[in-house]
Amino acid sequence: MKTAQLLDLLDTRLSDLDQRIAPLAGHDSITPRFDRQRFRTTGRRMQDFLDEIHANVAQLRACATANETEQVAWLAQTVALQIEALQREAASWQLRTHDSAHTGLGKLHKKLLEHQEFERRLIEMKRERELRVAEVETLVEQQQLHREIDALEGRLARCRDATQNLERALTRLRR
Repeated sequence: MKTAQLLDLLDTRLSDLDQRIAPLAGHDSITPRFDRQRFRTTGRRMQDFLDEIHANVAQLRACATANETEQVAWLAQTVALQIEALQREAASWQLRTHDSAHTGLGKLHKKLLEHQEFERRLIEMKRERELRVAEVETLVEQQQLHREIDALEGRLARCRDATQNLERALTRLRR
């Protein structure tokens, strides 16, 4: 494959990861998520790690343009390992319910994690229905899917409101 095609494939994987991480991008943790060899960032939010991957991909593009083959090979391997690590973390993040800075805030923090998981699942359900709309052949099926999408958008909006309320409550209690 050509380098441009590989970079486009990498962009596709990265955009999928962006969508998967979106509901939990702002989630803080006390304990480190990854070792220092995998990520250089000292941040503790998923968004910090995602930003580092984006920066590495930009650097990879620049090195590919400059034909720096050794640097391209190293960066490509680093980015691939970082994406895999973030995917694993996204798949298992709900197991980190113990990872709260204040034990008294544990219940609120647990609720926040649950709402973030609900949001992730609602986004996935909505995306699946949107893809199915293009595949169905009858108008009745399309209308049914559009009603389901509208209902999911409403649920998603309520879930996001609840998540924001919980985040504000946690912020107030941490002060």
